[in-house]
Amino acid sequence: MTARALQSIPPIHARLFPNQEWTLLVVLLVECALFSVTGNNFLTTNNGFEIVRLSVEIGLLALALTPVIITGGIDLSVGSMIGLSAVVLGGLWHDAHWPLPVAALATLALGSLGGGLNAWLIARLNLPPLIVTLGTFSLYRGLAEGLTRGLETYRGFPSEFLFWGQGYLGGIVPPQLFVLLAAIIGIWWWLHRSIYGRSLYAIGLSAEGARYAGISVARRLMWVYVLSGLIASLAAIIYVAHLGQAKSDAGTGYELMAITAVVLGGTSIYGGRGTVLGTVLGLFAVVILQNGLRLSGQPAELAGILTGVLLLTTILIDRYAHRRRTVPTEVHSSTEDFEVKNAHVAILSAVILAAALIVAGSNWLLVRSLQQNTGNVPTAANNNAVTPTTNRKLTIAVMPKAKGDPYFASCRQGAEEAAKELGIELLWDGPTEVDAAKQNEVVEAWITRGVDVIAVAVSNKEAIATVLRKARQKGIKVLTWDADAEKDARDFLVNQATPQGIGYTLVDEAARIMNGAGEFAIITGSLSADNQNEWIKHIKARVAEKFPNLKLVGVQPSDDDRDRAFTEAQNIMKTHPNVKLIMAISAPAVPGAAEAVKQSGRKDIKAMGLSLPNLCKPYVHDDVVPSVILWNTIDLGYLVVHSAKAVSEGTLKPGAQELMAGRKGKVVVKGDEIILGPPFVFNKGNIDQYNF
Repeated sequence: MTARALQSIPPIHARLFPNQEWTLLVVLLVECALFSVTGNNFLTTNNGFEIVRLSVEIGLLALALTPVIITGGIDLSVGSMIGLSAVVLGGLWHDAHWPLPVAALATLALGSLGGGLNAWLIARLNLPPLIVTLGTFSLYRGLAEGLTRGLETYRGFPSEFLFWGQGYLGGIVPPQLFVLLAAIIGIWWWLHRSIYGRSLYAIGLSAEGARYAGISVARRLMWVYVLSGLIASLAAIIYVAHLGQAKSDAGTGYELMAITAVVLGGTSIYGGRGTVLGTVLGLFAVVILQNGLRLSGQPAELAGILTGVLLLTTILIDRYAHRRRTVPTEVHSSTEDFEVKNAHVAILSAVILAAALIVAGSNWLLVRSLQQNTGNVPTAANNNAVTPTTNRKLTIAVMPKAKGDPYFASCRQGAEEAAKELGIELLWDGPTEVDAAKQNEVVEAWITRGVDVIAVAVSNKEAIATVLRKARQKGIKVLTWDADAEKDARDFLVNQATPQGIGYTLVDEAARIMNGAGEFAIITGSLSADNQNEWIKHIKARVAEKFPNLKLVGVQPSDDDRDRAFTEAQNIMKTHPNVKLIMAISAPAVPGAAEAVKQSGRKDIKAMGLSLPNLCKPYVHDDVVPSVILWNTIDLGYLVVHSAKAVSEGTLKPGAQELMAGRKGKVVVKGDEIILGPPFVFNKGNIDQYNF
């Protein structure tokens, strides 16, 4: 080989990392080094496989989107396709009684058809990919909600199927790892070792140039989008096996996470550049960041901030580099091009270092604050809260349904009060909105961290049961609160009141307001919320038993959203003009319904229900809401932490009839339920005495 030919061969690092993917290796090393110090049990085999397991669904979507983005396109519909595929799989198996393997094959065919629709509109009609997939993003999610009316959740899948999402080979290796590995190898070979795959880069650089070179651009784009839909449906099957349920909201937001992994991995949003290796590294950079922050006891929001910073920086750098490449070659020498690439690396590395310093600094402050708190807590309290065998503080992890809900924010006040009083370490984390999949992820991280007690306000009992059973098998005590899980998945339920007590109190108060007769409607938080469905069951029973002149005319969901409750209340007043009362049984729904009643100007309709007094005070004083029913939410959070400590230390065991809970004194225990007390009615005469 001649010297000129040898000089033309790029160095090995350029061939292995054509888009500076090695910078992501640096990110991963920094993350691993940082979290090995700040995170409990981060550098363990179990956690390594857990990271892989949590990466599978997003990883499959990211791999599918890599060739799409390389061609200069985008597919925003993959997350919605997961939702549609999930409910079709569940419907074919549960309602049509198809064997699961046949239903899974039909689901894969559906994904291919959905991808084919995108392909036909983009490749044949030459419509913009962004607009097309934005449309199918709404179409597929709408079809999923239409098929289930937003209500149906398919459950009860056989254990052989659930094994693919929840099981472990040899007790440690998740089987879906092999699905992800097969996808990585297959798409890597297709993109980097086949002529077909290499032609996608030419299309991304210049579709017109590719056509002049004899490449069938439309045909190749067709296959790219069909593959994207097919893999999205495969991810849906894994998702259903993972959670053990199929719902229309499956995969919500997954398309954004997948695109983040692809772009972080160096795939150009302008097309023509990208590697499977980069996508895989980008995927694990995001997942390890989330996992490590949870094991370090940091809020999950920090992961979003750091990921967003890295993503925006990568896009800005890519845009700058793209503009530089469009300038005529004679303007820039090869030396200048090399300097641009190094600037790219330098800026990205600086951002990575800054992100690492933020995480390190926050962890240092956390440790300092814990040390200070330890020094300020009385010795007796500390002695009670220290685990004897390890001489460390008892760690209790408490999860709300949604951290942003004012109801759970007030519960946190009581939990923190109890934690300070008892001298224990309190971890308070969970999804920012109701999301069963996110609850599972947080619990998995707490299991790896090795907390002493996990207390969960359950959003879906079937979805979380498996991971809670796993926690109990690891020796972690498990409580549920606000809403229950399967009984064999927890030790005790901290119940704010019995479902019957809540349902009866609501109906009795409604009958008083309506003088015992008339139509009323219910606005619930979610039609799949087990605790609210239990309340509705007792509401109906109480009406049938004691108030035959009351008539329930409908139950509508609000998604625990005030604005949607407002809209649903307006619709109820239009469709049921004789309705006299709107009963909302979700904290944000009561003020939403009350505002709709107030704006209607109708004095013959009232709103009431379960909510926080502070949210409803203006409407109570305006006589729109005669009364609000609840319990002291601060006391509920306080009781959860006291109960968790008692269960961990063995002072609360099955068969106990009472529990001493600090300032709450003796609390009644019925079987495996710890009862906060009867519901309380807030009205104009007493509501100003309460501030939560």
